[in-house]
Amino acid sequence: MPEATVPADPHLWLEDVHGERALAWVREHNAAAERTLAGDPRFQSIYQRILAVLDSEAKIPYVASHGPHLYNFWQDGAHPRGLWRRTSFAEYQKDQPAWETVLDLDALGRAEGENWVWHGAQVLRPGHDRALVSLSRGGADAAVVREFDLVQKQFVADGFVLPEAKSQVAWRNRDELLVGTDFGPGTLTSSGYPRLAKLWRRGTPLASATEWMAARPDDVFLVASHDPTQGFERDLVQRAITFYTNEVFVVRSGTPVKIDKPDSATAHLHREWLLLELRDDWQVGATTYPAGALLAAELEPFLAGARRFEVLFTPTERTSLAGITPTRNHLLLTVLDQVASRVLVLTRRAGAWQSEPLPGLPEFGTVSVAAVDEEAGDDYWLTRTDYLQPTSLWHGTVGQGPPRRLKSLPACFDSTGLTVVQHTARSADGTEVPYFLVAKADLPHNGAQPTLLYGYGGFEVSLTPTYSAGAGIAWLEAGGVYAVANIRGGGEFGPKWHQAALGPHRHRAYEDFAAVAADLVRRGITSPRHLGCQGGSNGGLLMGNMLTSYPNQFGAIVCQVPLLDMLRYHRLLAGASWIGEYGDPEQPEAAVWLRRYSPYHNLQRAAQYPPVLFTTSTRDDRVHPGHARKTMAQLEALGHRALYYENLEGGHGGAADHKQAAYLAALAYTFLWQQLR
Repeated sequence: MPEATVPADPHLWLEDVHGERALAWVREHNAAAERTLAGDPRFQSIYQRILAVLDSEAKIPYVASHGPHLYNFWQDGAHPRGLWRRTSFAEYQKDQPAWETVLDLDALGRAEGENWVWHGAQVLRPGHDRALVSLSRGGADAAVVREFDLVQKQFVADGFVLPEAKSQVAWRNRDELLVGTDFGPGTLTSSGYPRLAKLWRRGTPLASATEWMAARPDDVFLVASHDPTQGFERDLVQRAITFYTNEVFVVRSGTPVKIDKPDSATAHLHREWLLLELRDDWQVGATTYPAGALLAAELEPFLAGARRFEVLFTPTERTSLAGITPTRNHLLLTVLDQVASRVLVLTRRAGAWQSEPLPGLPEFGTVSVAAVDEEAGDDYWLTRTDYLQPTSLWHGTVGQGPPRRLKSLPACFDSTGLTVVQHTARSADGTEVPYFLVAKADLPHNGAQPTLLYGYGGFEVSLTPTYSAGAGIAWLEAGGVYAVANIRGGGEFGPKWHQAALGPHRHRAYEDFAAVAADLVRRGITSPRHLGCQGGSNGGLLMGNMLTSYPNQFGAIVCQVPLLDMLRYHRLLAGASWIGEYGDPEQPEAAVWLRRYSPYHNLQRAAQYPPVLFTTSTRDDRVHPGHARKTMAQLEALGHRALYYENLEGGHGGAADHKQAAYLAALAYTFLWQQLR
């Protein structure tokens, strides 16, 4: 939107994240929220129970395989910032494995005077004796990267080090890294991500790294990577043009060779295979492959000009591809069918890909798979979860029967008498929108049940049944009804379900959510007085639109780490990267529709708004805390009351450790109970 036509913003000063005046405002509002919520007798009970689950030693220690070890990052009450530790596969199968500590983040933070938050590690392959450890201050996306010796269990004194930035870094070999970072002015995109891909050799200054490729300033990012698979070693560069379009290059003798695919398609390379996941219909010769399909071709013939594809998956109206997991000799495809998971095993036999179901899976719930080590063999981890069954971890080998259960989360709440059903609501344009309902089987249909409706509806993210100890402890066990809406904008039914709510069609996601809310009332489950809703990030934008467009349908709203100023979002932190999702406010036509669903610009003095709680994080360097700050301030300026709480750490996840996570959850659930009883 041209600067002259941007509405005057009286609260712009609240975008100064660490400004003294802004932080004083934050502290004042935090204190008010805590007086109202943390003093409620329910708060401490909810907080302590959720914290006990988060800190419990009975949690499943998920692992990643690197050489002879399985690595796990673990947090509990004694180690709030966490331990990076390892064990063997034989030991891991025990109920109480013996763990070897590799890095103690709490001890490191004390020694270095830093509030380090774990952001992961990349282990060198082959070798498995070095790692690139990423550490964030307070949970922000920006992180410091430091080389770590996995044999000596210490940082390498003269090793690779990247200063704090939103870096993209990968091992090329023991003495070379592929790096994208903040190299100085002009080296970041308008989204704040790396624009240059460089090769950095050990023993040389970062400034001397050799440039491989550059993206345009208005691209989202550029990232270089290395595939170390023995016999198929290769360097790759991906240029993200928008959030949903990209170009992929195989680097041959220093020259990038572009993979000729639709920009909207996602490319996966596995050994000799190129896999293309389509987001739009693609015509090749006389054949049109549909959006949502998965195609396979041999990479080298494809690069030479051949266009021989095998179709590995074709979507239907209510099925979509949710994940691709290669093992040494197979492909595991996770498919959503009416928002329930199933897994297909694809095997190359007699010159063709053949498909069969993975045995031993439940009929209902969510299943996810991950290869133990895709280069070494066909072992896989399988995670099973749903709203009422505690999450469990299984181990299997493709072709050797059903997987066997290794670990299981104990029941964290009393689910006696609870059932899960799937209903459908009809949106404003007639589209049928499914939603899950978790409630007592003998639920009275008297319109008086405290009900919490959760939604997201963006970025092709699917909301599938998941065991939530927090929701179970704080809401379901206490008699609340829980609903999850699978609205357009998500990925539950593939790319077209997502694309139906992009840009000027965003209102469809909001109409879908409002339709589910209305259906809960129509069925006699609840009434607006007893119906609350909750969402974060893009889901926070959804909540903002419920507040401004459908205030009469809800009795309370929890709006977390939200986008709310849709005329300035592209100028704040990573916002420019989401133009493909929402539209460009600098374009007059897009500015018109963005203003229609910009909650910050649609607040009215005369409106009757339900009670709302905003939560965000000072250290969120993805979605600017100014969105929530300014909307809260504008509500107050118009004479409305609301609650606001901003965690001083936590990044986009809102919390940097378990205590902070439990505290934020307890604030939200206490607020909901206060308003919806």
